[in-house]
Order: sequence, then C-alpha cells, then structure tokens
Amino acid sequence: MAMKLPPYLRPLLAMGFLALACGEGEEPTAPPDSGTSVDAGTRTDAGTTVDAGSDAGQSTDDAGTTEDAGSDVDSGTNDAGTEVEVDAGTSVDAGTTEDAGTTEDAGTTVDAGTTVDAGTTEDAGTTVDAGTTEDAGTTTDGGSADAGPIGETDTDGGYTQIRLMAANLSSGNGQDYDPGHGIRLMQGVKPDVVMIQEFNYKSDSASDMRSMVDMIGAGFYYYRETGAQIPNGIISRYPIIESGEWKDAKVSNRDFAWARIDIPGPRDLWAISVHLLTTSSSNRNAEATQLVGYIRANIPEGDYLAIGGDFNTDSRSEACLTTFKQVVDIAGPHPVDKNGKEGTNAGRSKPYDHVIVDSDLRQYQVPTVIGASTFNNGLVLDSRVYTPISEIYPALNSDSGASSMQHMGVIKTFRTPNF
Repeated sequence: MAMKLPPYLRPLLAMGFLALACGEGEEPTAPPDSGTSVDAGTRTDAGTTVDAGSDAGQSTDDAGTTEDAGSDVDSGTNDAGTEVEVDAGTSVDAGTTEDAGTTEDAGTTVDAGTTVDAGTTEDAGTTVDAGTTEDAGTTTDGGSADAGPIGETDTDGGYTQIRLMAANLSSGNGQDYDPGHGIRLMQGVKPDVVMIQEFNYKSDSASDMRSMVDMIGAGFYYYRETGAQIPNGIISRYPIIESGEWKDAKVSNRDFAWARIDIPGPRDLWAISVHLLTTSSSNRNAEATQLVGYIRANIPEGDYLAIGGDFNTDSRSEACLTTFKQVVDIAGPHPVDKNGKEGTNAGRSKPYDHVIVDSDLRQYQVPTVIGASTFNNGLVLDSRVYTPISEIYPALNSDSGASSMQHMGVIKTFRTPNF
C-alpha cells in the first residue's frame, strides 16, 4: 500500500516545499487564477487542417489548409474508425494547479479555525508549466489554487461514492468544447472524476481552462497535458496530489495523461486518460502494451487504478483490451444507455469508450443512480434516448447528436471505504 501524506504536510506540498522530489526539468505549478498564464501558442482552428501523421506515429508539420471536419468518417453510422484530427499547433497550458485555499481539518486541537492559503504570495495568479510530454510521472501539481470551495463529497462517513466518467465529448470542427454540448452532458451527470480527451476550450489559456472546469464542478482540480494538439486530461472533485504524462510512442499529438488523486480513505486513486489510435488494432495494442509498462513501473499495487477514455476499439475482443487485462478488470457486464444498448461511437455500434478499473476498485462498483433512474452496470450517456431528459439537466436531447460528436460518455460508480 502506498504511503499517504499526513494532512498537515499537503499544504507544504501545494506551496512547492517538496519541489526537490521533482525530476530534472520539472517544475511545480502555481495556480491558474485569473492572472497570467503560460501559453506557448494558441490553437488556430478553422477546421481546415489535416493531421497527416498523428495516427501513424509520425511527427507532422501541418503547413497546409486541407479540408478537415475534425470528425470520424463513417459509412452509414457516421464513424468508420478513421478519425481526422486537426493539427492546428500546440498549446502549452499549465492546466494544473495546487489548491492552496482549502482548510485542513483533522479534528485535532491543531484545527483552531486557521486556513492554509489564501491570497498569499504563493497565489499570484500566474501559472507554471506542469511538465513536458516526456514527463515520466513526477509532477507535484494538479489542482486549482484558490479556486473556491470544492464540491461536497458524497460520503456516509464509512464509505465514499465516486462517479468516474470517460468523456471524448468535443463537438464542432475544432475538436474542442467551445460549442458547449459536451460541457452540458458532463454537467448533467455530475461526475466526480473525468478522464477527458480533446481537452481544448477557447484560447486554451489558464483562465479559459479554469472557466471550463468550473462549469463541470466549481473549484474542481484538473490536469491537462502540455504541448499537445488534442490533449488528454483529468478533472477531479478530490485533490490531485501528483500528475503528469507518459509518452505515447505511436502518436505525436497527445500522450497518456495521469493523475494521482487523494480520495477519502487510505488508498489513492490513479486515473489515466487515454486516446488510442484509429489506424489499426495492432497499433492500439502497441499503445496498450506501452501503457501497461508505465503502470507497472509507477503505480503502487495497493492504490486504486482507473483507465478511461477513447480506445477506438471495434469490439470487446480486441487485443488491446486483452493487454489491459494484465492490470485492470475488463469483464462485463458493461454500461448501457437508457434502452439497454452498449455501443459508444456516434452510430452506437462499437465499444469505442471505456472506464476500466483494477480488481481492488472493481469490487466496490455499485449501480449508477441518476434521479429516479438506476443503471446497474453503469451508463452510456446518449441524450437522444435519455428519458426523462430533466434528470440530466442542463443537457439537451440533441447534445449527443451534435455536429462532430463522435462518442458517448461512459459512467461507472464506486463506493470505496474510508478506512
């Protein structure tokens, strides 16, 4: 079992006093308030660039203006496993911050109403890059500094209910969340931890990303990988105490984003956001093999593990899922929509998207309950068939069918012990 920091040390971690733990070239990040942000470039997406090599494992220099709709091309189902990705440059965004504005209360005499933070020189509104794409997992960043109160924890004292979501829910031509469809879908199901893909919003500045995250959960923590055209990321109700990215050798415009999350109880949750290639099952299996190696080298056996995101798998028997079985439980039964259907691509015929967890966490899975509706094995979120739609307000019936909405969200719920 991994050692967890005592509560009184976590503020020191947040303020950078444990910076010596970082590897060479890594910097702890300061909070992305409303101040300045380190953003090495804006995304210029007019829907007119084609990433000619992102799904072939080659670096691509996109200097042209060829046609791109940013969506999967499908012969009848709007999705045939080919994903045209817009290479509009890279966005360097700290994305992650340490929350220095929360109060540590262990119930001892130490808690006399004092708070760690708030508005000190540690929170100057600037943001620091959380690491490069070569980061092997030693960043000590993740949350939002001074972002306001964190959402209420759903706990009965002995157990905590945690809703995990995989979300590649970008729409429109920019492979981003600007149109708002995906944001409304996430708001509607109220996830505690989101493993998100194509994590772009407006200018991708720290303030824009903070605004997007706050719409999903006010004051939630997040990590967004740097230097990626269509970055992966993690959004969490609970503090992110460590985060980074592991290199995906098969693709040039995103990596594997991970976060170590301090959920209630003695075990941490490691969440990994992935976006596997569309090109072939063999390439997806190579990516899975590489990720399994990272997991075995970096994640303690005693902690919980969740892998979520867009796997682009054509079937549940694909080799990459068998490879992932080395570290997570891939067995059914699987999440379904309101009509009992499993598929998660636009045409609802293929299992593109997944939330899969290790056996330690799988034993605590419980039904996902939304309003008066219960989904015993988890939910595939398709607003077009969800009734009553009022249960997932502010999502609209039409959101899952928005232009270039290529995937459905996947949700699973777990009730973990706090002891």
